[in-house]
Amino acid sequence: MLQDPISSGSAGTGLLKAMFGDFVGRLGGANGSIATTHLPPPPIEGGSAVAVVPGVMWIRQPLEMPLGAINLWLIDDGDSWAVVDTGMRRLDAADSWQASFDEVLCGRPIKRVIATHMHPDHCGLAGWLIDRFGGELLMSQLEYLGARLHEGETADVMPDAARAFYRRAGWSAEEIARHMIYFGNSGRGIYPMPRSFQRLRPGDLMTIGGNEWRIVIGSGHSPEHVCLYCPALKLFISGDQVLPGISSNVSVHPVEPDANPLADWFTSLSAIGDQVEDDVLVLPAHNLPFEGLHHRLRQLIEGHQVGLERLLEHLSEPRRVVDLFPALFKRPVMPRTRFLATGETLAHLNFLRSVGLAQSEEDPAGVVWWRKG
Repeated sequence: MLQDPISSGSAGTGLLKAMFGDFVGRLGGANGSIATTHLPPPPIEGGSAVAVVPGVMWIRQPLEMPLGAINLWLIDDGDSWAVVDTGMRRLDAADSWQASFDEVLCGRPIKRVIATHMHPDHCGLAGWLIDRFGGELLMSQLEYLGARLHEGETADVMPDAARAFYRRAGWSAEEIARHMIYFGNSGRGIYPMPRSFQRLRPGDLMTIGGNEWRIVIGSGHSPEHVCLYCPALKLFISGDQVLPGISSNVSVHPVEPDANPLADWFTSLSAIGDQVEDDVLVLPAHNLPFEGLHHRLRQLIEGHQVGLERLLEHLSEPRRVVDLFPALFKRPVMPRTRFLATGETLAHLNFLRSVGLAQSEEDPAGVVWWRKG
């Protein structure tokens, strides 16, 4: 997650506009707005919660990454609690959770741990919570398997495939070497995952605290991202799939360098608009809860459309991935987020290639150059 693409508030024009007509058309007109909640955010260090509605509590866990915190959602389930997302495994995580155990849970255990997706800030403490309370883990299948894969990635040695991936993008040998200090962070942020789970599928219904919650699946940011929709409470727990203020990172990764996650992203955002009413309060994983879901979905799609058209403008002559960062990002890309910018830029380029608007060629040094198709 870096920030919304340049000019994300306006619709793109030109070659791509017709391609996106169906996506945004299903979300209604451009009129609308995003309204953030009046609720005061709870403290990051834990120990207290904010009631979103009766029976749904908002707590936060600290993060070392630039976002600073992750929102977690506790749902009263009678004699126990369900929690959506867990926070990341880190030295102060137990203290933060212990404060919430003491002040928020009222002596009742967490019996259902629902992880929206595989990233450590969302599932990193799932195993720890289940070890403590003896509950069950609920995830989609691909996200559970992805988390198990991440869990094992703790080595400081970068695989050859990853080195080649970043070299093709235009990274120097020095930049690749510097990135090695961050390699393995995903695995170190995950407490050992439970060796069994309950699978969540699109359209599944769960009763929590007397209310029915429907599973809505997104894709692009991660392969099978779980969102939860409660029509009765008019709540939509969106995880990282729909965020206010920033666009979720939609990236290509070394493990699948020719993936096209942006196509999945566009399709799933449009599908969320079909499945979830616009009158919900959106509970995102980062930043503040907000209203105006369909308007935000439209903003996200049109923002990436603008980014694609800016990329096309820059491809009038051959460019490397690293040369194209200014087309997508307002601020300079820093070393710590260079891998995110690389993955997101590649996601846009792979999308353009999939529709015949871009092509690439690898030079003898193993660097890939992109130009218009």
